[in-house]
Formats: sequence, structure tokens, C-alpha cells
Amino acid sequence: MSYLALARKWRPRSFAELVGQEHVRVALGNALTQGRVHHAFLFTGTRGVGKTTIARILAKCLNCETGVTATPCGKCAACREIDEGRFVDLLEVDAASRTKVDDTRELLENVQYAPTRGRYKVYLVDEVHMLSTHSFNALLKTLEEPPPHVKFLLATTDPQKLPVTVLSRCLQFNLKRLPVALIGEHLGKILAAEKIDAEPGAIRLVAQAADGSMRDALSLTDQLIAFGGGKLDETSARGMLGTIDRAHVVRLARALAGGDAGQLLATARELEEFSPDYQQVLEDLAVLLTRVALRQLVPGYEGDEMFDPAIVSELASALGAEDVQLYYQTAILGRRDLDLVPDKRSGFEMTLVRMLAFRPAGGAALPGGTAARGAGAAPGSPAGAAAPIVRPAAAGPIDPVQWARVIGDLEISGAARELASNCALLEHRGNL
Repeated sequence: MSYLALARKWRPRSFAELVGQEHVRVALGNALTQGRVHHAFLFTGTRGVGKTTIARILAKCLNCETGVTATPCGKCAACREIDEGRFVDLLEVDAASRTKVDDTRELLENVQYAPTRGRYKVYLVDEVHMLSTHSFNALLKTLEEPPPHVKFLLATTDPQKLPVTVLSRCLQFNLKRLPVALIGEHLGKILAAEKIDAEPGAIRLVAQAADGSMRDALSLTDQLIAFGGGKLDETSARGMLGTIDRAHVVRLARALAGGDAGQLLATARELEEFSPDYQQVLEDLAVLLTRVALRQLVPGYEGDEMFDPAIVSELASALGAEDVQLYYQTAILGRRDLDLVPDKRSGFEMTLVRMLAFRPAGGAALPGGTAARGAGAAPGSPAGAAAPIVRPAAAGPIDPVQWARVIGDLEISGAARELASNCALLEHRGNL
């Protein structure tokens, strides 16, 4: 017995079934209702957000036997054949595999002839940015003076590669990434209809891993159903996706709040047994810090389902606002830099060490008992020889312009410069 993948089985067949993309649905619906349908449309956006799905729905709207409508019947021969991918007047082309100018000319040589079955002959060109320059030139002539019975529906993930001459002749719709909450809600409805047991935590993890793509979410769900033996549970989801329990992320945050370098590194090394995606761990830590910062800024902020509000409140009281900002910045920079390090675990640990080493205030203890400060050792002093800088109790703040000048004179760049610019100048020495 053949199995139909969820992404194909639950593909929207009308605008009413479309998830998200309200701005596109309203605009196309109004154009169809008012009889003001442009001859060329360009749908842009990342993978799996509905570009070709919307194009096929629009083709049904134009060729439904009940007439041009924003609500095709879905039952007539034209609607059924379009859904099944066998409508003779809907010509779907994958531009990635037909980039040559001869392919384009062959495709367009029958443009002038009337449709065989439908009201309009519809050309759906996917990944249109892959066409060659000569192919675009061949297409441009038809886009300039199209026959009244032809509609062009172009889709691309990279509109910057399209010539301006083509862009100017199309109505462009930019499809948005879908929010995690919306993906999770839709997955819940599908799984309920499929009578598949699913834990809310597992659905949330899949929705997050989909990165705004409903198609990716459904594909991951199919994979997780197989991985979990016919059901979706959070433990299986974490195992398949390489994510870790957020309790570990909370422990990292608590160690940072307490300035406990030993506990911080111990927690980091405990993660190794789960073979985690360290970039995802840093992303989760950044997400938690974002909620902490919002709680500090808006005392009534309750957070969301990702982290317990009580934990967010606890960390908001334990962490300074400057620390939260520095840890967040270090986390996202470290996440980016993990692609450059030879050992991601060591790179992850170094990112955590940086968080304590560059604290702007508080003097967190590092291994060996050295107090970490934002200003660090005096320039020119041997590594490890400088005593911690202690701010005199009666001293007032030093002019930040001086600190900016110090940063400008130092030969640092990248993450180190970014961290230094977020530190406070407590004291200067020598001729600086």
C-alpha cells in the first residue's frame, strides 16, 4: 500500500486552506473578484512557504469551469486535473534543470496558440532565477506583449538574481516565513486528523526546527513518526533533532548569573553525552536571555511556553541588565563562529568562558581565582601578570570618550572589539 507524504496530502487546494500569507491571499482574492488579474506574477520567499502552492491555486481560480473566481469549486475537471498535476494548459517548468535558451524558446513557441482545455494557458516557472541571461531575454519579449489568454506565474527563492527588466513586468509578492506558533497550531490539527498521538513539546520542537517552512515541518513530522514508532513524543523529537532539554540551558544561565565558572563548564561538558547541536544550544540560551531582558524592561512580561515564567523572573533578578546584553551578544557571535572552529565543543566552551571573562561588572571568578573584568590587563603587561582592576569606592564614572579612544588605539577587531565596546572603563593606567 503506497503512503502519501503529509506535505503532499495536506497541501492547500484553495485560498481558504492556506496557512498564513494573508497579504497575498487578500490581494489575489480581490484581483480575481474585480477581474483585474495581471498577466505576470512573481512569488518570492524561502523554501516551503507556499510559492508553488499559491501559484497552483491561482491557476485553478483562472480555469475553474464555474468561471474566474477566488473560490474554485475543486470538483470540476479542470480543478481536479490541476490538483493531480495533469492539466494540459498548466505548464510547470523547473528552471534549475532547463536553463538553456533553447529550452526557453521551445517552451514559449506555442504561446500564441489558444488553450486546449482551459480558459487560460498558465506557465508556472519555478526557481526562475536559474535561467540564463539569454533565456531571460527570450522570456522578456513574451512578458512585454503577452497574448490575452496567457498568464505567467514565476517563483523564486532568490529574486535579487532576476533582471530588473523582468521584475518591472511582474506583480511581486514576498511570502513570509511562518511563525512557530502558527506552524505548531497547524501541525496539531493535522496530527489530530491523522489520529496520531503527539506531545505538545514534540510539536513545538518540530515547529521551531522547521525555520518558518510549513513543508519542512510536515517532512520532519513524517520523519519523527517513523522515528518514534507511530507517535510524537518530546524525547524522540530531541533525539532526532539533536536538541537538548531546556533545563540544561537554564542551568547554564544560572551558572552565569552566579559567576560560577566551574559549574558553567561542568554543565557544558555534561551536554556531550547528548551529542547536541552546539549552535542550537547557544540559540536557546540567546532566546532565554531575550526573555530575561524583556522581563527586566517590562516587569509584567509573562513570557511564553518556551521557558517557565518563574525561571525568567528568577534570572531577571539575578542578572544585571548589562550582563544580559553582553551574554546575548556573545552567544549569537559565538553561534556564528562555531562554523569556523575545528572542534565545536571547545568553541562552545570558549564562548561561555568569554561571557564571564568580559563581564562589565561584578568580577566573576574564573578558574584559578582570577577576577574577570571588562577592561582586562593593562596594555603591554605580561599575560596573567596584571592584578585585577579595582574601582575605588569614591571614584566617579570616567568619561566614555576616553574608553572609545582606547578601543580605537588597540589592535583588536571582530568579536573582541564588539565585546570591548560593551564594557565600561573603570580605571586607566599609564599614558592612556
